[in-house]
Amino acid sequence: MAPLKIVLVDDHSVVRAGFRLLLESTGEIQVIAELDSGEAINQQAGQLMMDVIVMDLSMAGMGGIEAIRRIRAKGIKSKILVFTMHDNVVFAEQAMDAGANGYITKNNAANVLVDAVKSVADGGTYIDPKIANDLTMQQNPGGSSVLGKLSRREFQIFCKFAEGKNAQEIADDLSLSVKTVANYQTQLKEKLGINSTAELIKLALANGVIQM
Repeated sequence: MAPLKIVLVDDHSVVRAGFRLLLESTGEIQVIAELDSGEAINQQAGQLMMDVIVMDLSMAGMGGIEAIRRIRAKGIKSKILVFTMHDNVVFAEQAMDAGANGYITKNNAANVLVDAVKSVADGGTYIDPKIANDLTMQQNPGGSSVLGKLSRREFQIFCKFAEGKNAQEIADDLSLSVKTVANYQTQLKEKLGINSTAELIKLALANGVIQM
């Protein structure tokens, strides 16, 4: 049987090298490309004949969730497995809604990545067990996070502001106008009941979106 063809998308070269070694050591998986950004995978996805894209979320530029959305908008059918440090259920929801087929965190044992790649390649959905449990709890009345109110675009912009980016930088990353970003900022404050960037960052910290 031909090996599964994988593309790794992560902005840390040392991390990619470790994942590549792990995946290719199985003898069943071949890493055909390593990329460092959402922009790069979007530019090359149409030319790469891959079975699975293994992608981080927190990368410079547009980031992973927007990259997933754009890949799916192009009609690319390759499976997408998110492999990230973010264990917050809101990130998982946003990624799956954008078109990911699986979501696991880097806190898992090494064999979980291999199992997840094989599972999504076979047409399945693979969700980190802890995340899956949190998703189930969130579906119960009163269990949803305050960030669950946000739309995909609102959540993207919330994360960018939490990372310390200004409106111009966010507009450049997401190919939006500064005015549009400012409008979203106003919507975020209204939806989340916050009045300043400091409060936004505090909320992001409390929900595990960013870490000190």
